[in-house]
Amino acid sequence: MAISGLGSHYISLFLYVVFATFLHKGAAQTISVLHGFTAVQGQNLVTNNVSVVEGETAIISCRVKNNDDSVIQLLNPNRQTIYFRDVRPLKDSRFQLVNFSDNELLVSLSNVSLSDEGRYVCQLYTDPPQEAYADITVLVPPGNPILESREEIVSEGNETEITCTAMGSKPASTIKWMKGDQPLQGEATVEELYDRMFTVTSRLRLTVSKEDDGVAVICIIDHPAVKDFQAQKYLEVQYKPEVQIVVEFPEGLTREGENLELTCRAKGKPQPHQINWLKVDDDFPSHAVITGSDLFIENLNKSFNGTYRCVASNLVGEAYDDYILYVYDVLTTTPPPTNTTISAFQDSRADGAPQKIDHAVIGGIVAVVVFAMLCLLIVLGRYFARHKGTYFTHEAKGADDAADADTAIINAEGGHNNSDDKKEYYI
Repeated sequence: MAISGLGSHYISLFLYVVFATFLHKGAAQTISVLHGFTAVQGQNLVTNNVSVVEGETAIISCRVKNNDDSVIQLLNPNRQTIYFRDVRPLKDSRFQLVNFSDNELLVSLSNVSLSDEGRYVCQLYTDPPQEAYADITVLVPPGNPILESREEIVSEGNETEITCTAMGSKPASTIKWMKGDQPLQGEATVEELYDRMFTVTSRLRLTVSKEDDGVAVICIIDHPAVKDFQAQKYLEVQYKPEVQIVVEFPEGLTREGENLELTCRAKGKPQPHQINWLKVDDDFPSHAVITGSDLFIENLNKSFNGTYRCVASNLVGEAYDDYILYVYDVLTTTPPPTNTTISAFQDSRADGAPQKIDHAVIGGIVAVVVFAMLCLLIVLGRYFARHKGTYFTHEAKGADDAADADTAIINAEGGHNNSDDKKEYYI
């Protein structure tokens, strides 16, 4: 019985020691975990996202501040270890070690493809492990832009449509338009393909004028994988002729007896295939000579007066220009008459006034002269009539108060009463 009690005492003591040992070990482990967590929190694991063009090289960086000799490793999106410290367990030779130290793990990935896109993990071997994430985005540039036009040649005033296509890009491209230095707005459609690839098509509609002939229309592709990526097309615009009549001779006024030479200049696209001369609302002079685009008329006279028209035409349409011919009198070198009225008339003719205006001036002058003469005759008639009345009044002066004819004669001025005033002397 005593032995049994002693055995029970030893068993209890053994259990106590084991339990105490377990408690001590657990406490030590707890302290170790808490201490490790504090150390990890004092470290700083950083990385950065990477955008890389397909086929080029990406650099993945895992950096640690205040590292306490913890192990750094790099994992791929499938959580496979690419590098553990400076050792590469993954058998993909495209991954190469660029730099390794206690504070950095730098790895390059060459010939990047779409399958390499994803989230890579930088891991710091602490307890618990610390992680940072680097997202690799693969950019796929579009193929060469395809520029197409609904028609190669456009007539002025018509609308044309040009399309530009950027195929197979990631992300989707943006298409801009320019006509010369002028930005234009197109209508874009986006088509999604496989693996987040896109094809973008933009349509540009514009109405052209003759000034647009030879102007470049440029399709500009905007994509993060490429720069200055564009295609251009030069507009070819057809337009009706532009016509201008040029006087080759004479340089001044056209006068009777002189020659007239006109040239019709016509420009269009295509070049005018036909140029015609005609006289508007009248017959063409019989002896006028037409040579191609030139018109020659010799020995001008007033019967040639009128409007001469040059008409040019091509496939687009026709246009014309008019020349109004007025033949003036021959310029004489004789001195002008001294009469100022006629001189004014000649001056007006020299200035190119039509002859009918000269007749009107002469008629006005004659009317003024006739009116002046009539006024002069009226004034002279009144003057003579007034002086004649005064003569008869003087003859009868004094006769109105006489009693009879004899007395009237005697009392009249210049009668016998005045004879006493006249004395005759005889020697």
